Amino acid sequence: MNEQENVALVKRALAAFGGGDLQTFLNFFSDDAELHHPMSTVIWPWAGTQHGHARIEEAAAGVTAVLEFEQFEPREFIAQGNKVVVLVFERVRSKATGRVVDNDYVHVYTVRDGKIVQFYVYEDTAPVIAAIRDQDRI
Repeated sequence: MNEQENVALVKRALAAFGGGDLQTFLNFFSDDAELHHPMSTVIWPWAGTQHGHARIEEAAAGVTAVLEFEQFEPREFIAQGNKVVVLVFERVRSKATGRVVDNDYVHVYTVRDGKIVQFYVYEDTAPVIAAIRDQDRI
């Protein structure tokens, strides 16, 4: 696939996620895909490094169980070779505490043979942790 096709694939995947269609989102991942999320696994057991479709499904379900997405907006897509970098804005609400977080962060996808094979998330997790714990800061 070329860079434009890779961007189109990632856009479709994120549109599904943003629309709450986790199954369609997951269909864009290879069976042996890797997810890397910086959140502590003490806080989110599905964070860290996860391998395989089933673990990515658990991670997506875990995030949506804890956070309500009031806004999910992929704002910019940058492609080079088989990598797609996405600048994302989200407004999330902790389901447990009601606290809201505005969050700018980055996704990096690796696409191979029409599937996402790696998904890295780069974000400042402190505001999300504070919202989950009902604290002003951690």
